[in-house]
Amino acid sequence: MGLYVGLISGTSMDAIDAAAVDFDATPLRVVATRAAAFERGLADRLASILDGPGAAALDAIGQLDVEIGRAFAAAALALIDGAGIPAREIHAIGSHGQTLRHRVDLPAPFTWQIGDPNVIAELTGITVVADFRRRDVAAGGQGAPLVPLFHDGAFRSEAEDRVIVNIGGIANITVLKRGAALAGFDTGPGNRLMDAWTTRHRGEPFDRDGAFAAQGRCDPRLLARLLDEPFLERRPPKSTGRELFNAAWLEERLAACRSGGADAPSAADVQATLRDFTAETIARAVTAHAPAAAIYVCGGGARNRGLLAALARRAAPSKVATTAELGLDPDYVEAVAFAFFARRTLAGRVSSAAGVTGARGARVLGGVYRASGVDPA
Repeated sequence: MGLYVGLISGTSMDAIDAAAVDFDATPLRVVATRAAAFERGLADRLASILDGPGAAALDAIGQLDVEIGRAFAAAALALIDGAGIPAREIHAIGSHGQTLRHRVDLPAPFTWQIGDPNVIAELTGITVVADFRRRDVAAGGQGAPLVPLFHDGAFRSEAEDRVIVNIGGIANITVLKRGAALAGFDTGPGNRLMDAWTTRHRGEPFDRDGAFAAQGRCDPRLLARLLDEPFLERRPPKSTGRELFNAAWLEERLAACRSGGADAPSAADVQATLRDFTAETIARAVTAHAPAAAIYVCGGGARNRGLLAALARRAAPSKVATTAELGLDPDYVEAVAFAFFARRTLAGRVSSAAGVTGARGARVLGGVYRASGVDPA
């Protein structure tokens, strides 16, 4: 079997998603999946760097790089051990890592994912392909989103126009119109603001099934202020992250609402407004680029029934479903994608879509970290 493992921890930082994929099967076959939660102390230290002041101690970052590499290795080993797959049967691991910063808006643009692939290779004894985004940025691209190329191969249809919506911490869309070139971009926040608000007011990592939001009502004043964000009006290619859409960004807009003299929205009302904000930004992007397309959702947001209902209301009459209807578990589409990218890198094939990221051309992405004792010659 042509087995590869994909690993990713997204902007939400809720878990390391792992998938073992057989690419010799037609269509591809997902052999095993697993979500490995971060150890709480590690997650807290990572969050303190991501959401804290701009400066962080180099020693702290260096140690996190190694510790996250260890966590990714453990997730890979737990996946293949649990599935009864001998490590020797895995051709390679594609590791996205954990994004520390994504600042393609700076004079010297960069994107930075940590989770040392050398550590993963040493602990698993499996060749690792990692650092997928930086070559695209070096070529003048956004470095994100990358998954549209995978979506194109896995989900394109001659029967209908489709939009694949990945709702992680940040949301992005892939436009798959019949007879048209691949397109895709980040639309804005996905779960990130909703998760942060739920943690603050409920002590829970996310709003299960949208229950918290369901207790409130969308505040039109706040929604208007959230939508008044220049990023949302930019033309693609574009990408974003928690560097923009974070708690401080939300607090600025809440303060502006309070300064108007009206009653401040309740915590539940804010959550309902954040739900509708995510749904509205996605629906506007879909309507602008593929108004009649069927919408298929993947990522953690696919489990939020309230969010899906809000999206369906705004995107009507377009159909809204999850990628489960297309044969792939919405929780693991990105993990499968990075297994796919690892395979392409080892074969010397490009993994970027310049029309999506804005790079000067398609590139072979990722560095290769060979398993101990392997002579590529």
